[in-house]
Amino acid sequence: MFINHRPERTFVRGDGSWIQDSEGRKYLDFVQGWAVNSLGHNPKVVRDALQAQAGRVINVGPGYFNAPMIELADLLVQVSGLSRVFFASTGAEANEGAVKLARKWGSIRRGGAHEVVVFEDAFHGRTLAMMSASGKPQWKNLYEPKLPGFVRVPREDLGAVRRAIGPNTAAVMLEPIQGEAGVIPFSTSFLRGLRELTEECGVLLIFDEIQTGIGRTGRMFCFEHSGIRPDVMTLGKGIGGGVPLTAVLAREEVCLFEAGDQGGTFNGNALMTAVGLAVVKEISQPAFLSRVEELGLYLAAELVELSLALGLGDVRGKGLLLAMELNRPVASQVAAAALESGLLINAPRPSVLRFMPALNVTREEIDRMVEILRSSIHTVLS
Repeated sequence: MFINHRPERTFVRGDGSWIQDSEGRKYLDFVQGWAVNSLGHNPKVVRDALQAQAGRVINVGPGYFNAPMIELADLLVQVSGLSRVFFASTGAEANEGAVKLARKWGSIRRGGAHEVVVFEDAFHGRTLAMMSASGKPQWKNLYEPKLPGFVRVPREDLGAVRRAIGPNTAAVMLEPIQGEAGVIPFSTSFLRGLRELTEECGVLLIFDEIQTGIGRTGRMFCFEHSGIRPDVMTLGKGIGGGVPLTAVLAREEVCLFEAGDQGGTFNGNALMTAVGLAVVKEISQPAFLSRVEELGLYLAAELVELSLALGLGDVRGKGLLLAMELNRPVASQVAAAALESGLLINAPRPSVLRFMPALNVTREEIDRMVEILRSSIHTVLS
């Protein structure tokens, strides 16, 4: 089915930061499946995990434990400081699971509370419930009527959050960096204030770290930058290094699902969790995360220099999730020109470019990206 405009190219092979089409042409990939390929294309750690687990057991079903499921859950608990894990296959499924958990908690611990406070320009996924939770302007009148139970407030407005919290509120949910909105971080002061407010009001704080988690920002989780910890967190994209795997993590006191409340055919699939285990082991190494932080600073500095030279706008984000403001609605044209020159970049907003390279990208690849980007911007603006 048609769902969007795809370039007239078919990609057939990838290696690290590079991907090749059916005509044999190679492209430098700074999209990486929308921050999914955390270790780049076709990494050995993912291939080895797939091959090894495929030789043991691929799927035993969600009604039974399997070894990689347990091992990955233990590792995620260890590195996050949260207590329990529910595995899923998509980010929307994980986020919906988090909302279900919050509603379950609210029904038992907060007198039937069910509402979730969310933010303008948020993006939480494409199920009907998560589209209702999201604040993407293009979705305002799509698939009406939306589902009730979500109260939307402006970004960075702690007073608006306080006014929105009432007896029916179960949780506040946000992305610490709004990716689809154009890589817009919430400030550290706001996040700390929000953590204090939710604790004061006795409601849950949910962090959607589908895009920011698993090393993307130079820390294992984005919440670490602000020195707080949410009650519930969702992970996705980079956790599987290219395979469909997501997760909901929560504090012990919040984990109130009863038998039959939550599930899914492929939840905790042995093949996927074996890959996730290998990926998380690799990325959670302190030296790896330090390298991501270092590369993020280098990429940001190069983008700032380019922006100043061309009279463009600000560069924002953390680690290897960055955006550059073009100050004019030409981002799609720049991305198209870059594609013709052998570079994949993303335009989440009309005037914004987003950069999501593999976490093991090299400085030389960053330099090459900036070179192609400079030429592509000149082509569009000249």
